[in-house]
Amino acid sequence: MARRHKPTKVALVADPVYQNLLIQMIVNRLMKKGKKSLAYRLCYGAMRQIEETTQQDPVAVVEQAIRNATPEIEVKAKRRGGATFQVPVLVSGTRGTTLAICWILNACRGRSGRTMISKLSNEFLDASKNIGAAVRKKEETSRMAESNRVNEQGRF
Repeated sequence: MARRHKPTKVALVADPVYQNLLIQMIVNRLMKKGKKSLAYRLCYGAMRQIEETTQQDPVAVVEQAIRNATPEIEVKAKRRGGATFQVPVLVSGTRGTTLAICWILNACRGRSGRTMISKLSNEFLDASKNIGAAVRKKEETSRMAESNRVNEQGRF
């Protein structure tokens, strides 16, 4: 039983250009050391580049990328009888979206390229086509959960 109180959720305000909560979540996760204007510039530059290359709505491409990278199941470490087991757990909607955003941003930071804008737009395009490092991470997580299915709660 948790001894601390649960932190209250802060209501998220939609971003000023696209009026979309998902874009605001991406900007907030992209931001480092409180530099939100730089995060907006990077995100909107990537959206502009996506629109130029695909001739589609960039918000739809980003939403498809997040949907493709969102995991359904993840593993958590549980201790039972002195041993630590990897137990598969279903992912809630907000947690899945947050994981997908984190995986996409980590993949684009680790990607080789010239500018962060081009790396971010290429990672969004790859994830929307079901390829790329973030989608690979999702598949790896689901494979790990599948292999640890014997450790589920009801089996002990």
